[in-house]
Amino acid sequence: MKYVGQMRLRSGMSVGELVSEMGECGFGAGRIGRAAELVAEMFSDPDCTVFLTLAGALVPSGLRKVIRDLIDLEYVNVLVTTGANMVHDMVEALGYRHSKGTFLAEDRKLKAKKIGRIGDVYIEQRAFQDLEKWIYRVLEAIPEEKRARISATEILHEMGKRIQDPESILATAARKDAPIICPAFVDSIAGFHLWVFGQDKRLSIDPLLDTSKLMDKVFEAKRAGVIILGGGSPKHFALFANTFREGVDLAVQITMDRPEPGGLSGAPLEEAISWSKVKTEGKMVTVICDATIAFPLIVAAALENLQKKH
Repeated sequence: MKYVGQMRLRSGMSVGELVSEMGECGFGAGRIGRAAELVAEMFSDPDCTVFLTLAGALVPSGLRKVIRDLIDLEYVNVLVTTGANMVHDMVEALGYRHSKGTFLAEDRKLKAKKIGRIGDVYIEQRAFQDLEKWIYRVLEAIPEEKRARISATEILHEMGKRIQDPESILATAARKDAPIICPAFVDSIAGFHLWVFGQDKRLSIDPLLDTSKLMDKVFEAKRAGVIILGGGSPKHFALFANTFREGVDLAVQITMDRPEPGGLSGAPLEEAISWSKVKTEGKMVTVICDATIAFPLIVAAALENLQKKH
């Protein structure tokens, strides 16, 4: 049995050193330390295909460049996400910025000023008007015969190819040929723009093509690791796909949801073993924390760990 370490802080210590100290502790600190170890193991293994899942307002809150850099460095091989996160990547690429506001906002006043609120983050509504025009131009550029049966993954790839912003998740994923799988893409502002476009022009999205793209990555994987931010359909889509290989080998989940209501977003990773979503002998840790706090700490510590080894 290992004794609990008493955390020691000092001026000038690195993030990796801090997380290492946390790893010796109990409770949430110890879980963050363990998560950093598992993420470093995923990133250091060239045979490990890493799936990153996103749910919640992670791009608007400020994690856009973190996600983009992990794809660029080829530490993340497959992104499974909500449509909303990609919508906010698109509007940033179009030159709009998210602003810091307050949870105590007067929402009627914000509506009058044509500002939308996500927690304490604001965005101008005109961003989505420009987004609509841009999406139509992208769709028009895709040959009609291709639009007759196309996946959301392919549409997102086509969008990424046409984005000039080097900080864009979509643009980076397109350049790196890393698939962005969006199982509920129609449940987003961009999804409704696609519906409007499809009222007058030919557009038929086949979600089974997205499943096929995801399964290709699952079957190619010699080892599989998953990093789950939030929960929702991205978590389930990535984990259930991996049941076809008897589960992932490594798993890190960061969530604020509780398990008692039985919802997937709060389900601990240990529960996933019973469904063959995580291997019986798999390594896993669930971190109960806001992903905007825990994920940067974990990634920074993991990258520092890798740098020291090299």
